[in-house]
Amino acid sequence: MQFSFAHNNFNVRDLDKSLEFYSNALGLTEVRRITAPDGSFIIVFLGDGAGSTHSLELTWLRDWDRPYNLGDNEFHLAFTAQDFDSAHALHRQMGCICFENQEMGIYFITDPDGYWLEIIPAKD
Repeated sequence: MQFSFAHNNFNVRDLDKSLEFYSNALGLTEVRRITAPDGSFIIVFLGDGAGSTHSLELTWLRDWDRPYNLGDNEFHLAFTAQDFDSAHALHRQMGCICFENQEMGIYFITDPDGYWLEIIPAKD
């Protein structure tokens, strides 16, 4: 028996703001959308356009009325950057870098809901 990664889910409070962030910060684009017939939720799957079959699922719940409790926020998604220096400059300009580990050569950004996203240089 073998399993493959399919997607990760983040629940978001402002879907449009999150879609804009993920497009601008990471170049992710919408590949599929599911809207509940009663409008109670919208699920949007984002892809990286680089051939990965893994996607990020953003779920918006109409009746959710408070920020999501991320606990200690000890989980994250990681993204490789082909041009790490340019990515770092973009994220610095966007003001979304929340932690840097220069010794390890990585940094983290946060999305509008506070989820951490690790940025690592692509391996040669």
